[in-house]
Amino acid sequence: MADRYPVPADEHRTREEISRSRFVTTLAPADTTDAAHAFVARMRAEFPDATHNCWAFVVGPPGSTGRVGMSDDGEPHGTAGRPMLTALLHSGVGDVAAVVTRYYGGTKLGTGGLVRAYGGCVQRALETLPRGERVAWVACAVTIGYADVTVVQQLVAAHEGRVLGETYAADVTYALELPDSRRAPFVAAVLDATRGAALVE
Repeated sequence: MADRYPVPADEHRTREEISRSRFVTTLAPADTTDAAHAFVARMRAEFPDATHNCWAFVVGPPGSTGRVGMSDDGEPHGTAGRPMLTALLHSGVGDVAAVVTRYYGGTKLGTGGLVRAYGGCVQRALETLPRGERVAWVACAVTIGYADVTVVQQLVAAHEGRVLGETYAADVTYALELPDSRRAPFVAAVLDATRGAALVE
């Protein structure tokens, strides 16, 4: 699994009109399938009078297909959920759910028009989506002598670590968390800097 990747920073909404139909696209963070389904239910409750509330989600790193979902919500099969999911999978964003709410305006779009409308709505919403970053953190404890405190503090900062706790006794013990991908280089650097004297758990 990817150690870190872009995710939605918050919910984000865009509106547009296509052939007299109104489309409201809402994107949201969703780091579990339960969170994605809860978001869909919330959008249905917010837009109960809509003609359709079509949806798709990708839980996990960008482009991963292990935990995905989609629904055409009454539109012709394959014309809404699938193009929405395709847009999400190619967005470079993970842990993301999308609901496109449609208010029918009296002009039929045809299957090709629907595919372009639903996929395009999600693509355009993604272009202006505020992004954050999901980081997989791992816990680590380092015990060192007092002489090595400064160098180890510098290594924690250099490897994007966070100090969660400090214990000063005969030795100094730091409870840390580090991005998963930085753990091995950090441990190697600490052992090198302390000439193998550090205890890392």
